[in-house]
Amino acid sequence: MKILLTGATGLIGSTLTELLLNHGHEVHYLTTRTSQIKKQPNLKGFIWNPSQGTFDQNAFLEVDAIVHLAGASITKPWTKKYKFEILESRINATNTLYKALKEVPNQVTQFITASGVAIYPNSASQIYTEDFLGSAPGFLSHVVEKWEESAQKFKHLNIQVCVMRTGVVLAQHGGAFPQMLQPIKMGFGAGIGSGQQHISWIHLTDIARLYTTALEQKWQGVYNAVAPEPVTNQVLTRKIAERLDKKIWLPNFPQKVIEILIGERSILVTADQIIKPQRALEAHFQYQFPDIDSALSNLIP
Repeated sequence: MKILLTGATGLIGSTLTELLLNHGHEVHYLTTRTSQIKKQPNLKGFIWNPSQGTFDQNAFLEVDAIVHLAGASITKPWTKKYKFEILESRINATNTLYKALKEVPNQVTQFITASGVAIYPNSASQIYTEDFLGSAPGFLSHVVEKWEESAQKFKHLNIQVCVMRTGVVLAQHGGAFPQMLQPIKMGFGAGIGSGQQHISWIHLTDIARLYTTALEQKWQGVYNAVAPEPVTNQVLTRKIAERLDKKIWLPNFPQKVIEILIGERSILVTADQIIKPQRALEAHFQYQFPDIDSALSNLIP
C-alpha cells in the first residue's frame, strides 16, 4: 500500500512512518520545509503550503490512503493569535488535501485523520465511548468539532473516513511525558489539583499501531485512540516516582494557581475524562501497553 502522511516529522508521524515502512508499505509525506525532504526507494517527501492551499501533485501519485496528522501544537501559550493558528492550521491543511483530491487524478480510498479527546466533557464518573454524541464547552472542543467536520467532506469523494480521537500520548522522548518526569526526578513532584482527575492516555507505540491497523483493516468512523485503562493524576505521579525511586512529599499543586499561571490552557492538565476505546477493542486490537504499569516499565527502564 502507498500512504501519504502529513505531520510525518512529528512525534506520532515519525514513529508511524517507521512502522509503515517495516510493514512493507511505501510512504509519501508532505512537509513545509525543504530541509525535511527525503528521496528514498520507499520514502519520499514533497512540499506543500496549507496556508496558501498549494501542494506538489506528485505527492498523490499512486497513493491509496492518506493519514492526516498535521496541526499546530496545542502546548504553546494560547494567545488570541495562536488560538486562531491552532484552528486554521488544521482546517487549512484538511481543505488543501480535499482540494488536491478534487483536482488531481488519484486512487485514494481512505482518509484517516487525527483528532482529540477534548470533545468529551469533564466527568469523574461517566465513561465515554465513541457513541457519545455531545461535546464539551471550550476552545479545544470547538477545534475538534471543526476538525472532524472538515474531514467528513471526503465522503463526498467516495473516500472512507476514519477519525482517531487521541488521548495523552506517552513517549520517552517528546510530548508531555518528559515534562512530567523532570520535577519528579528533581525531587519536587506533586499531583495537580485534587489528583483524582482521570487521564486517558496511550503509549506512542500503540498509537502508531492503531493507525497502521486502521489502514490495513480499513477502519471507518470514530475511534477513541486511548489505552483501555485510564489513570488518575495522583496514581500516575506516584507510579512515576516509584519507578524513579523518588518520594512525593509536596502537597498537590492547587488547580486555581495553574489556572492563573496558564489560563485556558490549564484544561490540558486538569481535564477529567474516562474514555473507553470500545471500537478498537471490538476490532480485537491487541495493545502492547494496555495499562500504566506496562507503559511505565517501557518508558522508564
